[in-house]
Amino acid sequence: MGSGRDSGWPLREHIALIGQALAATQVGHFDEAEGALQAAYEHRFHAACRWHHWIAALVEACQGLGEIDVFAPERNASGTSNALTLHQPLSLHTAANGFRYVSGTPSDSVHLALTAGLIPKPDLVLSGINNGANMGADTLYSGTVAAATEGYLFGIPAIAFSLVDKGWAHLDVAARVARRVIEQVLAQPPAGHPWLLNVNIPSSAQAEDAPWTITRLGRRHASFPAVAQANPRGDLFYWIGPAGEAREDGEGTDFHAIRQGQVSITPLKVDMTDHQHLPTWQRWLEPR
Repeated sequence: MGSGRDSGWPLREHIALIGQALAATQVGHFDEAEGALQAAYEHRFHAACRWHHWIAALVEACQGLGEIDVFAPERNASGTSNALTLHQPLSLHTAANGFRYVSGTPSDSVHLALTAGLIPKPDLVLSGINNGANMGADTLYSGTVAAATEGYLFGIPAIAFSLVDKGWAHLDVAARVARRVIEQVLAQPPAGHPWLLNVNIPSSAQAEDAPWTITRLGRRHASFPAVAQANPRGDLFYWIGPAGEAREDGEGTDFHAIRQGQVSITPLKVDMTDHQHLPTWQRWLEPR
């Protein structure tokens, strides 16, 4: 295990706060103990939620557009798709900046916000900005897309934003692009029904000047193989391999738009019915 400094987790301060709470409890100073525990909890979130700076970037970019309520998982939840936590309770913590953190998935966070009576029904659900692209089948696995999808399932228009390259280069530019997209849909909303958009933004200083393109999802090759490693006792464990390279990436796809330096905007839907092949399956069911 790395040191607190190396891991981004200042353990020494955290342990000291818990020790202070225990000491206060032993001498009957319960108010002091409660305060120390609250400080330790705040400290935990300050450390564990540093990765939420991309949420803060989107929130900052949206200032002035309306009232903003932030609900987010308390830790990175990449790859959790549309999972809901059904077999244990969820805790909710409000940080000093007003962000509310949920001990669950991105879908949990939106679901709790919309069903627990904590906020009025919003006009728009925003998710992101994700650290890395969500294109093609990524959308099936993405927690970022899932959070937006959860809002859409409740009849609320929703947008998922992703910055294509990992590492947060030009996050400020991506946030400004996101604001422009939001302003556009607020000024000219698609008519008559909720909608769900998946927006991928190039990691470029020039992304603000990039054209916007309405795209369809491309397709990737199969994922790379899982990576096996052994722990010090010789037991094997596995890392899921990286996503496959683009396979269907021709003109009109999200992959093609990003390769051309464009902002990719893909309208999504939840209906997974294979409408094209319904007649084939009907014939299959007919008596021979």
